Amino acid sequence: MKKILIADALDKEAVELLQAVPGFEVTVKTGLDEAALVQTIPGFNAVVVRSATKITKPVLDASSGLQIVVRAGIGLDNIDAATAKAKGVAVANTPSATTISVAEYTFGLMLAAVRQQGRANVGMKQHKWEKKVLHGTELYGKTLGLVGAGRIGLAVAQRALAFGMTVLAYDVVPVKTDLAVKQVALDELLASADVITLHVPKTQGALLGPAEFARMKDGVILINAARGGVIDEAALLAALNSGKVRAAALDVYAKEPPEDWTLVDHPNVTAAPHIASQAEEGQKRAGLEVVRILKEKLA
Repeated sequence: MKKILIADALDKEAVELLQAVPGFEVTVKTGLDEAALVQTIPGFNAVVVRSATKITKPVLDASSGLQIVVRAGIGLDNIDAATAKAKGVAVANTPSATTISVAEYTFGLMLAAVRQQGRANVGMKQHKWEKKVLHGTELYGKTLGLVGAGRIGLAVAQRALAFGMTVLAYDVVPVKTDLAVKQVALDELLASADVITLHVPKTQGALLGPAEFARMKDGVILINAARGGVIDEAALLAALNSGKVRAAALDVYAKEPPEDWTLVDHPNVTAAPHIASQAEEGQKRAGLEVVRILKEKLA
């Protein structure tokens, strides 16, 4: 019998499919912090997470018989992959399952930012009729800068091109696409883009800090639905206050939920609680991919 712990919410159909696999014993137990996971994980052969649950070194060290950790989502920043490898535990994710979900959501944030939809919504709920205050721009004819041009970045590019935008992309590897996307150095992108969206994994330091903001166009729009920590939030707040950044739309934060809400409270920030991938269709694809991975590795 292979014991599987589902530590974050997973698509209902995927859970039912796992429960129906002969030889699988599935336990759903969400909301576990590190201490609770350390107590829970011994004896499980597989753990499924999304973004909330952290599979840290202490959790992995406490495991016994663990064969694989699967993230139903993109990236592995909430899993200590180095420790897992050292212990012989496989790590997998579902990088393509939520591509459309996140790309559509990113584009929605872009539209909201350029037209101040978030501020308009808040004002209306406060019974303020700010018709003469809220102004915006079109996306048509503007230059979009993609920081990261993998699956999601290029899916955003496809939508931007349909809106009549010019698309520039910065990536550390060659950009492979038939789309009309020009790969450029980061400095050129920062100096040229009217709108910048991020599609990169979390690294040790922020990719965009004070020096990078200084290179941007005045009045740039910034969108981040990738990972918290890739933007220096203090530098972003200063850029918003100075007008260097006209508006920002954020779905992710260095600390989630934020401990300091100053950036979220800024009138020119449209904010959401890390929900870019939470479209029903994307979550279903991710769940079914998890089922496939576990059946392949454990059954």
